Amino acid sequence: MRYRYLTMEREYGSGGTEIAKALSRALEIPCYGREILELTCKRLGISETKLEKYEETVTNSFLFSVFLMSNSVSGKAEPVAGEGQIYLHEQAVIRDLAAKGPAIFLGHCAIEALRGVNGVASVFLRADKAYKKARIQTEYGIDEKNVEATRKYYDKKRANYYYANTARRWDDLTGYDLVLDSGTLGTAGCVAALTGLMR
Repeated sequence: MRYRYLTMEREYGSGGTEIAKALSRALEIPCYGREILELTCKRLGISETKLEKYEETVTNSFLFSVFLMSNSVSGKAEPVAGEGQIYLHEQAVIRDLAAKGPAIFLGHCAIEALRGVNGVASVFLRADKAYKKARIQTEYGIDEKNVEATRKYYDKKRANYYYANTARRWDDLTGYDLVLDSGTLGTAGCVAALTGLMR
């Protein structure tokens, strides 16, 4: 394989989970998304509800981010407050999973955990509003009147979490190796493009 690891960030409703799982089947390598959250909770002995609450309310501070990153690089989790502990453990879980072999990582600032590791490609999935609206309604069962608020909620949550922990904008497309429009390419097209990239 040309790349051993693929990290994927995505706009809500762009079909990232579906694409990542289809790519996982095509390449016969594991895909980790929700599993990162579950393993972090197990490691810390906390509920998924508590961890998700942290991701919703994470401190949006550049200085806090720099502090977290310096501790993450040095492997020091002890001096960091509760918020930072969760982030550092998520990053450790990602590195542990990567040590097992090639994989796809969905969200959770995985690109940071694997920074400096050889064979990592980073991807951002986006789509136009009409495509995302249709998917949010049909795939997630969200009522039409709540679609836009739901989309904005999850995108803001992802953006805040990413910035708080990396000091970079989640939607700055220059920060990724590849940006795909799932509305134009469709699931199959994205999987084909990513299969070509990985191989």
